[in-house]
Amino acid sequence: MQRTAHCSCGSVKVVAEGEPASVVACHCLDCQRRTGSALGVGAYYPDDRLTITGPTREFVRPTDAGNQFFTHFCPTSGTSLFWRSDRNPGMTGVAVGAFADPSFPVPVRSVWERSRHAWMAVPVEHHFDRGRLAK
Repeated sequence: MQRTAHCSCGSVKVVAEGEPASVVACHCLDCQRRTGSALGVGAYYPDDRLTITGPTREFVRPTDAGNQFFTHFCPTSGTSLFWRSDRNPGMTGVAVGAFADPSFPVPVRSVWERSRHAWMAVPVEHHFDRGRLAK
């Protein structure tokens, strides 16, 4: 199976091969700001299963765990399309909304629920107050 995500103007594309390793709903304040929504939903793939084309700009921010988080966005439309982190080398998160596929797999976990909007319910089995691996 192959899925294609792209930015609003179509100049940046991410082609993903196969099913994602995981799909995660994140309620952290950084994802809320990154998406302009109440949460971010990312599909995580090994880098070797993605083909990324088109120019991107990168925004780097520190994480609470002391790692770096690299968000790539379209310089024309501003769409935040994919991201990587020092914490998970070899994996890339792709914005699920950029696939524009209502049948996309449901998230397997919901993280950073300490900053979840009270009216937001995510129908997953695994819920975490912070990140899944937070200490």
